[in-house]
Amino acid sequence: MKAATADSLARIFTALADPTRVAIVARLAQGDATVKELTEPFALTQQAVSRHLKVLAEAGLVTRRQVAQARPASLEVERLVEVLTWIDARRAEWNQRHDRLAEHLRRLTGDDR
Repeated sequence: MKAATADSLARIFTALADPTRVAIVARLAQGDATVKELTEPFALTQQAVSRHLKVLAEAGLVTRRQVAQARPASLEVERLVEVLTWIDARRAEWNQRHDRLAEHLRRLTGDDR
């Protein structure tokens, strides 16, 4: 797995900033789907869903392929794993900072707990 760059993270977070795109990603996590299938739960046109898919594809979160007449979309789970890896690293940093701050405050107050 490659590390996500700042630019790719920005594209992914931007793509996921829209609730409809988050819902599309959640649906694709259940399995591949065509634009028509993705349109069903939304009050959107197929063109609107296609535009959302384009944004997700540009972020690397979705790929599309030709299967006969259909072009199903697939979720690129590896890209989400890259984001989660980045988030986990930040979480570890934040926890370490919190622990250092808590230790510093304990020393300042003389609390030996």
